[in-house]
Amino acid sequence: MDELARDLSRDLDAAFPRLVEHMSPRLYWGLRRMTGDGSHAEDLTQEALIRVYRALRDYPADRIEALRLEGWVWTIALNIGRNHLRDRTRRPTLVEETRDPVDFDPEPADTAAWQERLASLSRPQRTAVVLRHVVGLGIPEIAEATGRPEGTCKADIHRGLAKLKTIMEAEDDH
Repeated sequence: MDELARDLSRDLDAAFPRLVEHMSPRLYWGLRRMTGDGSHAEDLTQEALIRVYRALRDYPADRIEALRLEGWVWTIALNIGRNHLRDRTRRPTLVEETRDPVDFDPEPADTAAWQERLASLSRPQRTAVVLRHVVGLGIPEIAEATGRPEGTCKADIHRGLAKLKTIMEAEDDH
């Protein structure tokens, strides 16, 4: 990522497609886990990448080169995701059913079950677990993206995984 930051500082337009190629699948899956909706995750991923480009366009080259790029991009994406979730809870969404409900299965059952399990975690735990085990970020990048100390991020991951384990063991008992 250091090389990519250096390339972005030298020629943003030439290097930005590499950033998109590297980050967009990870952003999508992280935001999908966060929102529970694939189409929202696509929109949020695009919005995050647009904001990243606009910010980089206004930064001087030395600031771009000094960025811890992945954590910085995730900070933007998480803020967009949180804003989306906050806005979604403030206003109801009306949906008109256009498909036959018998033929419609929006997600496989295991995906829906995982969404439900993740939803049982606190927001910091869910964010830390998703960024670590779905997206694959390291602790320093998670700390930077969430604005929380590394030790707190480790605790969030540990507690979140412990809670998920307890939930899954309880499901197995039933």
